[in-house]
Amino acid sequence: MKQKINMDRRNFLKKSAFAAAAFTIVPRHVLGGAGYIAPSDELTKAIIGCGGICNGNHLRREGRLVALCDVDRLRLNSTLDKVDSSVKGYHDFRELLQQSDIDIVHIATPPHWHGIMSKMAAEAGKDIWCEKPMTRTIGEGKSVVEAVQRTGRMFRLNTWFRFRGPFYGLGTTVEPLKKLIDSGLLGWPLTFTVSGITGYNWKFYWKGEYNLQPMPVPEQLDYDFWLGPAPYKPYNPERVHSKFRGYWDYDGGGLADMGQHYLDPVQYMLGKDDTSPVRIDIDAPQQHYDAVGTWRRIEYTYADGCRIILDGENRDKNAAYIEGPSGKVYRNFESTIPNVKKLVASLPDPEPRITSFHESIRTRKKFALNEENGHRSCTIVNLGVIALRLGRTLNFDPVSQEFINDDGANDLINQPMRGPWQI
Repeated sequence: MKQKINMDRRNFLKKSAFAAAAFTIVPRHVLGGAGYIAPSDELTKAIIGCGGICNGNHLRREGRLVALCDVDRLRLNSTLDKVDSSVKGYHDFRELLQQSDIDIVHIATPPHWHGIMSKMAAEAGKDIWCEKPMTRTIGEGKSVVEAVQRTGRMFRLNTWFRFRGPFYGLGTTVEPLKKLIDSGLLGWPLTFTVSGITGYNWKFYWKGEYNLQPMPVPEQLDYDFWLGPAPYKPYNPERVHSKFRGYWDYDGGGLADMGQHYLDPVQYMLGKDDTSPVRIDIDAPQQHYDAVGTWRRIEYTYADGCRIILDGENRDKNAAYIEGPSGKVYRNFESTIPNVKKLVASLPDPEPRITSFHESIRTRKKFALNEENGHRSCTIVNLGVIALRLGRTLNFDPVSQEFINDDGANDLINQPMRGPWQI
């Protein structure tokens, strides 16, 4: 009798498992269109990179966490200790991407991994939440745009000032500034000056160290995997974790770290989401081949004459944040236009946008800051980085996204990757 009961139970479980499998393999698009997720479904997420961003406030945001990944065993284990025991840990992000129970992949690695991981996540059928800067090079950004659109995935870049939150020292959100600009009351073209005077901290003195000496790799760190596509250079703790931003191979100093936070809202306010500056002028000391240094001034000019000035040394003590032929806007929303706040309140609101990534995923409609406009604002950052590295004026074609008559600058659009990595 006992054997029969066990056999009957085994047959029951096999039939139940088959029925469950038959149900769960029905693609979501059969139920409601390409990429469809029912409103009752709980979105799941994985985070790649267990550093400060992950451990800040993202462990419990935007979906149920099901997986974590890091090439540093201690970082991975310490983060796993903070979450539910059901969360899986991975050393290799490629194994994580193969898991069918993950809807969103949050990429919180150093920037030299952003492009590869975003493209691979899209091709694995995942929606993507990516940290800034979106990519380390212009070419990687173009590849991410192509992959996300080819696969029909949703993409969110993690900087939010174009649609919520007080915008640094301006004493307002971006929306009233956008309304004022669109009204034409400031005139055209406009000049934006981004500096400490207008309310910004560029991490100006964030730079790398020269002549790093080789040191033993910590036992818990897979340093070769951490480098990934970056050129091999001997391990030194200055290169990894919180120090990596000071080296060209992985990031671009304070400019690349904070630039997209500052410049993406400017791009939105100017209505430049589909284009780029045509000229970049640089004033900076000669840069080291490996370590990022400081800069004094970067000036971007668009085809219509609009400009963005990055005043790293805060030279212009009387700078307006926005200046046009007919008016100026300073910190705390002070303006040469009388009663500007009351006037702006009467103006029409900008076009509504999706500012919840879950809504974007469920409706399959683009997030407010997506792969297209995110790539363009990241391109502003990368144009500045390239001008800084080369120390010369650059002329750029926003349509082809290439530099004009400058082979050296074009070589930095698509930079070689160390095998077996490619994009």
